[in-house]
Amino acid sequence: MLYISTRGQTRPHTFTEAVEAGLAADGGLFLPETLPPVRDRLPGWASLSYAELAAEFLSLFAPEISREEWGQLTNEAYQRFDTHEVAPLRKLDDRTYVLELWHGPTLAFKDFALQLLGLLYKRQVRISGKRLAVLGATSGDTGSAAIHGCMGQDGIQIFILYPTGRVAPLQERQMACTGAANVFAIPVPGTFDDAQRVVKDCFGDPAFVREVNLSAVNSINIARVLAQCIYYLWAWLRLPEADRATVEFVVPTGNFGNVLAGWLCQQMGMSCGSFRVATNQNDILHRFFSSGDYQQGAVLPSHAPSMDIQAASNFERYLYYLLEKDQAKVSQLMQSMKRGERVSFPPAVNSFRSSRMSDEEIPDAIRKVWDNYRYIIDPHTACGFTDMAKDRVSVVLSTASPAKFPEIVHVATGSEPLHPSLELLKNRSLKTHPQDATDVAIKFFIRSKLS
Repeated sequence: MLYISTRGQTRPHTFTEAVEAGLAADGGLFLPETLPPVRDRLPGWASLSYAELAAEFLSLFAPEISREEWGQLTNEAYQRFDTHEVAPLRKLDDRTYVLELWHGPTLAFKDFALQLLGLLYKRQVRISGKRLAVLGATSGDTGSAAIHGCMGQDGIQIFILYPTGRVAPLQERQMACTGAANVFAIPVPGTFDDAQRVVKDCFGDPAFVREVNLSAVNSINIARVLAQCIYYLWAWLRLPEADRATVEFVVPTGNFGNVLAGWLCQQMGMSCGSFRVATNQNDILHRFFSSGDYQQGAVLPSHAPSMDIQAASNFERYLYYLLEKDQAKVSQLMQSMKRGERVSFPPAVNSFRSSRMSDEEIPDAIRKVWDNYRYIIDPHTACGFTDMAKDRVSVVLSTASPAKFPEIVHVATGSEPLHPSLELLKNRSLKTHPQDATDVAIKFFIRSKLS
C-alpha cells in the first residue's frame, strides 16, 4: 500500500512517510494508490468494539504497522472518550438518527482522528529519533483536538494558527489554556482561509520543511481522513439491515474532509444511499453540488464558526476521482482555484446532494430539534436539520457538543448546556502568540521556538 499525490509530481510514499509529511512536496494531497475492498469484511466487523474496528480498518492501509500495534494505538486513542460506545448512534425517530461524535477530550469530532494522529507522531519520534514541528490551521475544533493529541509529548512542538476573533471563546480557551510548554496557539489576522494559506505556503518551502521536520496536522493529512472513515462503518453496522443500503448520511462540513471519508467508505464497498453536504452561509460546497461551479467568495462570520470556510482543503481529493485520476488536470485546476477563478464541471451522477442554512435559521433549527425530541444540538449539527429526506433514514453527524456554544444554545432553548472540562477553562488565563498572516512571520516564529 503506497500513497500518491493528487498532482502526480511526488514519489509514492509509505503510510508512515505520508503521515509525517502531511502535504505532498508538489502541493498535492496524498491518497492510497488503490482503495481496499471492505464489503466482504463488514459482517465480521459488526461485533467489534470501536477500537477493534479501527485497528482492523487501518491495518489495511499501513502494512508496515502490525495488527497488534494498531490494536495498541487505537485502544490508547479511544480510551479517553467518555462513553464505552465512543460514537453513540442516537435514534430520534424512525427516520432520524444522530451520530454523536463529540465524546472525546475536546468535545468535537476532530478527536477521532487527532487522538490517533498524536500517537502516530509519538511513534514516529520514537522510531526516527527526530523531533517534529507540527503545524496546522483551524477554524475552531481542529486546533484544540490537535493540541490535546500532542501536548506534553517529548520531541513534538505544535503550532496552531487561527483567525483572531473568529473562533468561539471556549474553542480558543481549549487551545490557549493548556499550560503545556510544547503548545503554541497563534492568532493571525483575517479568516481561516488566510491561516490555511500560510500553512500551505510553509509546506511549499521544501528546505524549511526539512530544516524543522515539519508535519501537517490539518485535514490535509491522510491519517485524518482514514480515521474518520471508521465512524461511518461503525454507524452503518448499527443501523437496521433494511435501512443500510439507502441511508443518507448528513454531514455538516466546511473543509469537505468529513464527508469525503464517508464517500470513500462507499467506494470501498459500504453500500449506502447518499451523502448530504450541509453548509452554513459560507456555502461554496453547496454552490458546487447545486450548479457545478466552484469559486471562492468572502468568508462571513457565523454561529457555526468551524464551517466558516471558502477554500475546502479536501475538495482536491474528491477532484482527483471526479477527473478520473488525471493528476495533471487536478494540478491545473487547483492553480486556477487558488487564483480565485471560477471553475465549472459538467453535471455528474454521484452520491452527493447539498443544503445550506443561513445564520438566521440556525437558532430555529436548534429550537425545533429541542421542541420535537428534547434533544440539544450545537449550531454546526443544526445545519444538517433542513431538507431532510422523506423516503429514507437519515444519520446526521453531530460534530460538536452543544456545551461549546452556550450562548446560541441558550437563545434557542432557554437553557445553557454545561460541561465540567469547559467550566474549568473559564477561569484560566489565555496564552497566545499573535503573528502576522505570512509564511515569513510563521517560519521565523517556529525557528525561534525550536532553537
